[in-house]
Amino acid sequence: MNIGVVGVNHNLTPINVREKVSFTDTKKIEAINLLLDKEIDEVVILSTCNRSEIYIKAENIAEKIKIVEEFYESFFNSEGIKEYLFTKIDKDVLEHLFEVTSGLDSIVLGEDQILGQVKDAHDFSMKLGASKKLFNKLFREAITTAKNIKNTTKISQQPLSISYIGVKFLEDKIGSLDGKNALVVGIGKMSKLTMKHLEEQKINTIYVANRSYEKFTEIQDLYNNIVPIKYEDRYKILKDVDIVISATASPHIVIKYEDIPNIERNIFMMDIALPRDIEPKINELPNIEVYDIDDLKKIHDENDEKRRELASIAHSMIQESIKDFIEWEELTQTDHTIQSLNDKCMEIREDTLEYIFRKVELNGREQKIIDKMMASALKRLVREPIINLKKVKDKGKREEYIKLVEELFQL
Repeated sequence: MNIGVVGVNHNLTPINVREKVSFTDTKKIEAINLLLDKEIDEVVILSTCNRSEIYIKAENIAEKIKIVEEFYESFFNSEGIKEYLFTKIDKDVLEHLFEVTSGLDSIVLGEDQILGQVKDAHDFSMKLGASKKLFNKLFREAITTAKNIKNTTKISQQPLSISYIGVKFLEDKIGSLDGKNALVVGIGKMSKLTMKHLEEQKINTIYVANRSYEKFTEIQDLYNNIVPIKYEDRYKILKDVDIVISATASPHIVIKYEDIPNIERNIFMMDIALPRDIEPKINELPNIEVYDIDDLKKIHDENDEKRRELASIAHSMIQESIKDFIEWEELTQTDHTIQSLNDKCMEIREDTLEYIFRKVELNGREQKIIDKMMASALKRLVREPIINLKKVKDKGKREEYIKLVEELFQL
């Protein structure tokens, strides 16, 4: 199969390491082009707050896996990253990707957001020409299977996104969010979900700070109790809030230790961005507690038993999809033989037509008729062998037939 994946995720790697190997879109473009230059045929990079994974297809896959491991270290200038990297090859890659896409490998079992992130990662690679026949089929099957799992099991009917868990986590810390005030930094997808969940908890006022003040027009009609503030005023408003939730796409810290004013009230800060938005050192200040994504990992173990039962059904569906994909991939081994057989027919057709047209005087209409009849006859000749070759499921027998066809037709 010659496919592999190398990366880090929340299962094995702490957030301070994951954030060092997070890909922006610009870094993705650079990385994909560099990897394609290393004789890797196909590349898809999946980078989220919980994982950074590079999927590859290449000959000599074990050798190329080592190249990608070295690449992680050099590209991010991150010495020691290798000890956190996991690698998988062939069928293990299929199981990993299908489980990731279905939300079965997430902090919150069955969460929805990862499905869109996998789709976006695949679309990104397709636009760069880095995802071709095999990965196009693989990622589309993983996405389709994930959708079928969600529709069949309803495993995410009660969505438990990271933003939702973050809000519930803070509610548990404070006791109740009813009547409290919050500051949300950023207005991306995660922030919008966060504001929705805060409203559900009867929060009093949600102050929202974003670098682009104009973007507030996108959300002003979606929520009842938001108050836009200028990005540079985010520190001033801290004296009026009980909680802070930050979820920007910034590659740098957006809430710094040195800029925090003296605050007498208790503030709980939740950083659900990666790389992190809130400087961890702020935890040293009195009255302020800072939490990040890794503090939410324990929620994974608190999912109800029903979700785990549904996950068991999902795993069965994944195994069936993997079986179908492997059968499809093995059948593609006949593609070269079939193409060679068709090329042989084309060669015979052209040689024969050239001889006929040289020996017999025919008008244009008559030449077209003979051309079509010749093409049809040759197709009839090879149609049954091609159909039967595609039907053979036994790998050993199929390889024997391929060899036999190639010898008989001198392909």
